[in-house]
Amino acid sequence: MKVVQLGPYPPPHGGVQTNLVAIREYLERNGHSCAAIHLTRYRGNAPGVYYPASAVELARLLIRLRVDILHLHFGGDLTMRLLALALFCTLLPGRKTVLSFHSGGYPSSPAGRTAGWWTLRGFVFRRLDGVIAVNDEIAAMFRKFGVRPNRLRTILPFAVQLPDPAQPLPDRLQTFMAAHKPFLLTVGLLEPEYDLGLQIEAMADILERFPRAGLAIVGAGSLEESLRRQIAAKPYAESILLYGDMPRAVTLRAMLACDALLRTTLYDGDSVSVREALYLGTPVIATDNGMRPAGLRLIPISNRERLGDAVFDVVAAGQPRKPMADDGLENLRAVERLYRELP
Repeated sequence: MKVVQLGPYPPPHGGVQTNLVAIREYLERNGHSCAAIHLTRYRGNAPGVYYPASAVELARLLIRLRVDILHLHFGGDLTMRLLALALFCTLLPGRKTVLSFHSGGYPSSPAGRTAGWWTLRGFVFRRLDGVIAVNDEIAAMFRKFGVRPNRLRTILPFAVQLPDPAQPLPDRLQTFMAAHKPFLLTVGLLEPEYDLGLQIEAMADILERFPRAGLAIVGAGSLEESLRRQIAAKPYAESILLYGDMPRAVTLRAMLACDALLRTTLYDGDSVSVREALYLGTPVIATDNGMRPAGLRLIPISNRERLGDAVFDVVAAGQPRKPMADDGLENLRAVERLYRELP
């Protein structure tokens, strides 16, 4: 098969980016051709990745490429621009179009609650050859849009293999880990919806109970400078490391080494980093968004006290790690099966 993945390509390494790259690498390892088209304002020079500078350039590229499957990855809000892109892809002859919809909070949003067969969104979605929902709530929404069951799959957006515990971590992170215990980790984009300021403030409470505690924040985004200023203003600034973006393999190794992964959010869907941590057996403390998988310690939104208490309870419990037994690739195999079964 010849496949093109369309969506945000790293850097930065967010959840949608991670899923897109995992699918691409899996397909290439299994004898398929898979390029990618980057759709956001970030730019890079990854091999086999196209970086169109405008909608016109993107349209010309899609017309020119001779492939079997166009696989779209949408996260966040469903804009008219993204809807137009999906419609355009369905009009291209000789190609099948698949959409992975990653925005777990969309079904409960005002726009998501208006899902219906008669809407423009419903018209476009029904034209797709395949739709991948990353959770049951999204799948239910697509059924309201009229997507036929044989074209709809629920496939979790993560794939992970156990990292080698002997793999060295970057010196800056290794030094920070050696100086701080417990070592807390958060992974995600530095954007308002991830409530990272809450974690920085909560470190004051956590340090009262664990004086050597440390928090590493991994990711990139629009809030980087404001978060640096917030950290620098704290008397415990040395206990927080704003690391920046990190390759996925290193991130998984850090997840394996940390005492707990924190996932605080104001608005969140099905988090790839949460799923990865659970697979590794790493304890996870996350904001309750109504759709978290089992096995997490849940806290209310923006609740500093409950976050501190959860860290204390999880670290004090010191439960043994229990990584999952499968190979972590079943979700990628499910995507490949969907490609083969497209009508």
